Amino acid sequence: MTKFFWNALRLSPVILGATLLLGNRVQATEAPVVDVVVPTATADQAAAVEPAPQIVTSQAPTLVSQVPANSLAQVTSVSQLSDVQPTDWAFQALQSLVERYGCIAGYPDGTYRGNRALTRYEFAAGLNACLDRVNELIATATADQVTREDLATLQRLQEEFAAEIATLRGRVDALEAQTAELEANQFSTTTVLNGEVVFGVADVFSDEAVGGEDLEYNTIAAARARLNFDASFSGEDRLRVRLQAGNIDNNSDETGTAMTRLGFETDTDNDIVLDDFYYRFPVGDAVLVQVDFANVEFNDNVFTFNPAFESSGRGAISRYGRFSPIYRQAEGGAGLTVTLNPEGPLTVSGAFLAPNAEGPGTGVGLFNGAYGALGQLSYRLSDAFSIGATYARTYQNTESGINLFGSTGSANANQPFGEVATEANHYGVQASLQLGTTLNLSGWAGYSTADALAGPNAGADADMFYWAAGLAVQDFGREGSQLGVIFGQPPKVTDSALVEDPDTSYHLEGLYRLQLTDNVAITPGVLVIFNPEHNNDNDTIYVGTLRTTFSF
Repeated sequence: MTKFFWNALRLSPVILGATLLLGNRVQATEAPVVDVVVPTATADQAAAVEPAPQIVTSQAPTLVSQVPANSLAQVTSVSQLSDVQPTDWAFQALQSLVERYGCIAGYPDGTYRGNRALTRYEFAAGLNACLDRVNELIATATADQVTREDLATLQRLQEEFAAEIATLRGRVDALEAQTAELEANQFSTTTVLNGEVVFGVADVFSDEAVGGEDLEYNTIAAARARLNFDASFSGEDRLRVRLQAGNIDNNSDETGTAMTRLGFETDTDNDIVLDDFYYRFPVGDAVLVQVDFANVEFNDNVFTFNPAFESSGRGAISRYGRFSPIYRQAEGGAGLTVTLNPEGPLTVSGAFLAPNAEGPGTGVGLFNGAYGALGQLSYRLSDAFSIGATYARTYQNTESGINLFGSTGSANANQPFGEVATEANHYGVQASLQLGTTLNLSGWAGYSTADALAGPNAGADADMFYWAAGLAVQDFGREGSQLGVIFGQPPKVTDSALVEDPDTSYHLEGLYRLQLTDNVAITPGVLVIFNPEHNNDNDTIYVGTLRTTFSF
């Protein structure tokens, strides 16, 4: 045999492997580019991907033994591959590889799947198998199995696919360059940026404000913007830093009652301020810990049982309608929350927060000032049903500002003894029920007792009560949209030696969130407060709003 023949024979496996794997995948030229750029996959991703054909030789069964679940003995005839037909353009080449050289097999179900996308690993395995087989032929002096016609065929196929191979190489080079550029200029390898912008138009209607004065309120147009920087260092933890700016004013000065406040109001005079600032991390599978450094609220850290209305940008339009006031105790400052069995149906949560934790002076600080402590036992059966019992104890002084219910109830309920140091015990029950895929029912009830610790009324006590129920119809009219109604009684002083609320206020809220796109929603809504400040002498107050929410 001539020297030329032997040299050509030694080169033929390279052409053979490329022809086999590239030729049979020519109809999927785009897919291999992705496989080249991302050559590896996670275990979950790999389980969802179609298994690759097993490439074997008659003398190298170890390639098959590496994946015993998909192993297939070497086929001896191309007819054993059920999806290969004599009319296929590469039939003869595949027939030679199977029947003459024995260096390619199919899938365990007896198919070859010649149109499936090719990966670099498959190319390398096929090339290696054919190299081993040809080297075996050379070593055993069976070169008569290779003819000059074979070499001519390989040369023709090499020339035929030269353009495709060059194009593929160019695409890979371009993608690698783009990937390197993205990695060099990316924002962060650990942090994701997301945000929300709310545009609000609102007006208030009534003959008189609380107190008997004319209600003077102009239609407003204002906005709130939030940017969240969510970083993760282990894949299971989260460090959040939120920047916020807005000019949506509190309307209680004009209406005379905090019961009319909007749920998405934020007024920083459009200055950028730090809002959420916390680090959350798991301790094994049984414990979840969250450390807050600024502006902590209990509702940020524990489940509130009001999933349809909790969000200020997508849920209720009112402050009271978002969730039970028990989660608004001693808002602000720093805190710590520990949740046991966070992924299980039965969860226990404990939280502590200090509204003035940053202050080193008298009456403030982490432990020497106002505080709120909360414990909650909740049972959650997936998204279908959840119920919880919550207890909170608070101490608030003049440095923190006396506000027992986060400005959701009457003035008497928020400050039952005026602006003096007050301690209180709060008890609440909350529940949520999902009926089918579209109907959600939720509600809460709460009872509080408070005691004055200073001033001329030191030792006085007061009892407060509140409740609410909500109905949400999801995917109403359009996928992602929601029709909602909330009705209830804001916090009211029911028993006190000093002052009691004489009558009962009722909160009625209706809204419809129209989901225009995945990122844009418009929510018209109406809030009605009957007998504001729990006084029948006060006129009913109506609040109308149009909220537009952009998320990204």
